[in-house]
Amino acid sequence: MMFQTGKMAWNAVCANKLRTFLTMLGIIIGVAALIILVSIADGAGNSVNNQISQMGSNYLSVQISDNKENPLKLSEFSEIMNADEFLSSAPMGRSSVTGKSGYTSGSVNLYGTSGGYFSIMNMELYAGRLLKQTDLENHSHVIVLSYDTAVEFFGRADAVGESLSLNGRAFEVIGVLSEDSVSPSSAMMVRNSEDSSEIVTLEGYIPYSTLSRLSDYVLEITQFYVSSVDQDSMEQAERKLEEILTGRFGNDDAFSIQNQSEVMEAMEEVDHTMSLMLGGIAAISLLVGGIGIMNIMLVSVTERTREIGIRKAIGAGQGSIMLQFLLEALMVSMAGCMVGIGASFVVLKMIGKVMGSAMEVSMDGSVALLSVAFSGVIGIVFGLYPAQKAARKKPIDALRYSD
Repeated sequence: MMFQTGKMAWNAVCANKLRTFLTMLGIIIGVAALIILVSIADGAGNSVNNQISQMGSNYLSVQISDNKENPLKLSEFSEIMNADEFLSSAPMGRSSVTGKSGYTSGSVNLYGTSGGYFSIMNMELYAGRLLKQTDLENHSHVIVLSYDTAVEFFGRADAVGESLSLNGRAFEVIGVLSEDSVSPSSAMMVRNSEDSSEIVTLEGYIPYSTLSRLSDYVLEITQFYVSSVDQDSMEQAERKLEEILTGRFGNDDAFSIQNQSEVMEAMEEVDHTMSLMLGGIAAISLLVGGIGIMNIMLVSVTERTREIGIRKAIGAGQGSIMLQFLLEALMVSMAGCMVGIGASFVVLKMIGKVMGSAMEVSMDGSVALLSVAFSGVIGIVFGLYPAQKAARKKPIDALRYSD
């Protein structure tokens, strides 16, 4: 009996293919929009989180906004940052200079720091060595280049021992960072849609003491980084750092401390909220598709009034009639869902090819399953009223009905 009812429902759905497809269209668009929007939001969030996590998540970033006319010097910095709660610490200064090597020149973002900065940011070497304490003490004219910067100036990544001119002063290249090393101001790859060329930001790292002599704007420490021993000791390190700086400057309004792990947690919250918001917007399309199904099913019930009367006259019960029309609504909804999932898979593949390595976009299986469940519920809910209306028709009235 159940098989026969299902077969009749399928034949009714296939009887008017164009109308069935147009009814499915709302569900197809809703499911595709839901999966695509949520997948893009997740992909963008994961891309940002991966870049942040590559820099490490167990460090604190400090910004000194008011030195109380008692600036923090490099010599003092090493003394106050030797607490047991800190694994590494590094000052940070920035300047923009003109770099030149042979016939190649360009604007270089120059960072003054110490050797601890590279371990804090999880940056690894491709060749050479990193900055040492003796480089800071001797104000050495040495530089560690990013991978892309070395290739840009010297045509190859292994540029250790080469000389690079910065604002007319010669600096020896002592190290080159690995291609995967990321800093808060790392190179951003921008793809040109016409020639697919890559534009990179040139970066170099020199001793902080050397930068303070090279630039008039880096005379005192206004920003630095501190890492904790591990993720679990972040709060303890933050409390200790706040205690040290409060004692140094007199009150806590002179500085601000940013916990990188809190930044990652905030980013994850934002990603989750964004996914929910986009999913909610797309779910509205599914509801509209459900209304379309109910509308067509009501029309179908009216058109097939005589059929319903004949079926009841030969013994079909209300349950059988109701089940048939409910199955029709469910079949339309689920067929639209399957097509929508397939369409979203194709679109996401195309987006993935366009975005390349900039952002990984893939279909989330849980979102696809949620779409299937939601479409099933919509098919049942919006098919229930037309099915009940069909089941409650009186046989004698149905047989007398004429178009």
